[in-house]
Amino acid sequence: MMDLHTHLDLYKNAMDILAKVNSINSFTLAVTTSPRAWVITNKVFSGYDNIKVALGLHPEIVVEKFNELDLLISLIPQSDFIGEIGIDGSAGYVKSLPQQEMIFDRTIKECQKAGGRIISIHSRGSVAKVLEILKKYPDSGIPILHWFTGSITDLQAAIDMQCRFSINPLMVYSKKGKDLISRIPKYLIFPESDGPFAILNGKPVMPWEAMDVCTSLSEIWVIPIDEVKSIMHKNLNALLNK
Repeated sequence: MMDLHTHLDLYKNAMDILAKVNSINSFTLAVTTSPRAWVITNKVFSGYDNIKVALGLHPEIVVEKFNELDLLISLIPQSDFIGEIGIDGSAGYVKSLPQQEMIFDRTIKECQKAGGRIISIHSRGSVAKVLEILKKYPDSGIPILHWFTGSITDLQAAIDMQCRFSINPLMVYSKKGKDLISRIPKYLIFPESDGPFAILNGKPVMPWEAMDVCTSLSEIWVIPIDEVKSIMHKNLNALLNK
């Protein structure tokens, strides 16, 4: 079991489920929303070997957390995983776009200076700008576009750049989601929960439920579910070995 994008620190019962997540999942990427949150979470989650904490500054809160930008940049050498970072171009965040883009650019530039990182990226309504910045820093690491909702043109551009994609169980409930997933090469896909923000049947998707997406992938790809799970593990091993 694995989860490539979860806000583990934001579950109401985070401390109660830590041991369970660490036991059930062989790998969990716990993204954070601010550098200060990373500092705290990284300490609290230490000792749970199967849980890695990613350093982030979520684009939806850049106005409130702008004073943490320097801290973010200074901490990148200390974290092998970066996320959640990115750009949100949806209507509610248009006013902060200049700040978002500047922060994302500086972060990706610093990732390149640090030798490359695994980067979990928010790209809602902003795929073209996200890819434009990634192209500026080709050695910044491995970008993973989480909960991708862009156009087919955006998707193909991201695939051409060898971006990875983390897929959660909610994405397979829409026709658009299934269509996008069907166009992504199998070796670029990973499971995610995006819990506790992703809600299914009235409950947050849990980190050990991220792999439930394999059932839908099995139907989309028309292959046995065991083969899908094998592909997910191969993808993870290839990602971590890089």
